[in-house]
Amino acid sequence: MAADLSFPEQDGVSRSISDTTPAHCIVKIQLFSQLAKNNIESYTSSDFEAGGYKWKLVVHPNGYKNKGITDHISLYLVLAESNSLNPGWEIRASFRLFLLDQNKDNFITLQDTTEHGRRFHGMKLEWGFNKFIPLAAFIDPSNGYLVNDTCVFGAEVYVCREKLSGKGECLSMIKDPITYKSTWRIDNFSDITQESADSKPFSSAGEKWKIQVYPKGKGSGLDSYVSMYLTLAEPEKLLPKTKVYAEFTIRILDQLNRNHYFGTANYWFSASNPTCGWPRFVSHGYIVSSAAGLLVKNICLIEAEVKVHGVANAL
Repeated sequence: MAADLSFPEQDGVSRSISDTTPAHCIVKIQLFSQLAKNNIESYTSSDFEAGGYKWKLVVHPNGYKNKGITDHISLYLVLAESNSLNPGWEIRASFRLFLLDQNKDNFITLQDTTEHGRRFHGMKLEWGFNKFIPLAAFIDPSNGYLVNDTCVFGAEVYVCREKLSGKGECLSMIKDPITYKSTWRIDNFSDITQESADSKPFSSAGEKWKIQVYPKGKGSGLDSYVSMYLTLAEPEKLLPKTKVYAEFTIRILDQLNRNHYFGTANYWFSASNPTCGWPRFVSHGYIVSSAAGLLVKNICLIEAEVKVHGVANAL
């Protein structure tokens, strides 16, 4: 006996039959039953383009477990590469998702009928159908959806409206952040003639950093102090509204007594404000003192510890 094909009504959803192949994406899955046997809860297609944007089709072969669906195929449209879009973007799109009836050579389609389309934005990248088709109807070979353990899904997407507000941001705090440490050895410290010297870049929480020292001082420390800073090594790679909140310590190591000379600070680093530190980090008189142990045989060891607590990005 064939499975019941009387699909439940869903608000804002139109179901129809189409003789036309999906215009933007087709996903053919062979040995469909192996997805469940291998505990694969979802399959995501490669990117496809429609309306000037890139999208993905996501199939949950045994229902979307996170939404409590277990007796239907769940099928969704996802906006891809959202990080490359301008801050504050918003897209409205109408879409149809397809399943091939291999017996009749046509497609059943579900279309979202929301007026002006669904709204895709930084906090909502996915729309679709939790209950695209009952599993019992899908696996019944007499219905033509799964034949020889093979099925075909598809998608069409039509962008209705685009909007850029330029407003909104999301702060993501980091639980149990990791402290990253880097040590910089400077030989012939007192012979540095340029205004400043930079360490080699080092990584912390996905960003690259460097220590920056001004041996003759900078700003209020000019001619009397060594100035010391932590700076983003590649600030130009941050998006304009991205901010990184970091706690950091910079210390000059005492090579004799381990009484290290240090400063600690917290700062929101960004592309427009990539540097934080101290124009009066240590006086010239103290750093050259033999008792301080900060400069031994004209070698200076500078250490940085960086701990990123959170990142704010535009929505």
